Amino acid sequence: RLVESGGGSAQPGGSLRLSCAASGFDFSSYTMGWYRQAPGKECELVASITQSGGTTNYADSVKGRFTISRDNAKGTVALQMNSLKPEDTAVYYCNAVRFLMSVWGQGTQVTVSS
Repeated sequence: RLVESGGGSAQPGGSLRLSCAASGFDFSSYTMGWYRQAPGKECELVASITQSGGTTNYADSVKGRFTISRDNAKGTVALQMNSLKPEDTAVYYCNAVRFLMSVWGQGTQVTVSS
């Protein structure tokens, strides 16, 4: 199970930090990712991090603004979002994947507007 928290509203240029807590599976064996889906748009991968945290990948649209991190001891993954833009408005989902197994959170809304 994955449970996201930390969504909400922010002004352009502001920051939000999303967190995702895992339970019920071997968190450290899974690649973790954050996805988002804006109204009328397809779901897109925002950022991902490998099992050890040694490799991260970001969508071009968030590079330099968002940072993904994980704490395997606590079973959590976070997404620090800085310099937020209105186009970052979306429902953000936490995902865990290992081979053919995939676990999704329920999503958390992020709204960026002035």
